[in-house]
Amino acid sequence: MPDPSAVDAAAVFADLREEGRELEALVADLPASDWARPTPAAGWTVAHQIAHLHWTDRASLLSLTDATGFGSMVEQALKAPDSFVDEGAEEGAVLPPAELLARWRATRGALDEALAAASPDTRFPWYGPPMKAASMASARLMETWAHGQDVADALGVRRTPTARLRHVARIGVRARDYAYAVRGLPAPAEEFRVELTAPDGSQVWTYGPPDAPQRITGPALDFCLLVTQRAHRADLALTAAGPDADRWLDIAQAFAGPAGPGRAPGASR
Repeated sequence: MPDPSAVDAAAVFADLREEGRELEALVADLPASDWARPTPAAGWTVAHQIAHLHWTDRASLLSLTDATGFGSMVEQALKAPDSFVDEGAEEGAVLPPAELLARWRATRGALDEALAAASPDTRFPWYGPPMKAASMASARLMETWAHGQDVADALGVRRTPTARLRHVARIGVRARDYAYAVRGLPAPAEEFRVELTAPDGSQVWTYGPPDAPQRITGPALDFCLLVTQRAHRADLALTAAGPDADRWLDIAQAFAGPAGPGRAPGASR
């Protein structure tokens, strides 16, 4: 069975393309009124969600192709560290939906080409630590899926989970210590064992030492919803063995930045 902790660049590039296409198909034929629907992110409509993805894809493209241009984006962010994400989303959300969608589609295509052309061992600048192209694609997929979940929730659509979630799960596992650090907490000294059942039930994706005394088990979908804070732990079928593993499920996050408030119990699915 393939190692779910490994990253195959060509595979993640292809999965990112497909994740974007799936979300585009969800919104492409929406009337303008549905683009204005509120999503679970306070103050963000469906349009804000797509605009944010376009803004971040554009930042990724600049990172890969125009270091000076990306540096300018970082300078602007540093001038408004608490609001630049919302401002970026607002900038695109005011566009007519067809124009916003066309811009996002074009940027995704350009980003796909830039990722494929990037040197696999080069680390490119980002708002956090520099990343290789494969890791950048994994992060873009994670964010596309997570914001796509917000869109699906706003529209009352239940999406079919796919094996692409392995990229989201991997980031969630690797970001364990970050979740503690961003809250000013010491991370556990030992690794956990994480065993997640793939969406089609055919595999169990495993991370960490097999003999680790503390572990997390459950559906991969539920773990991904948890670490992207798209569902509350109480609404998910995840099991923790050990006090530190149990605590992690309360604070886990796969995304960079401050700890978010997450969803209230019963607010999702």
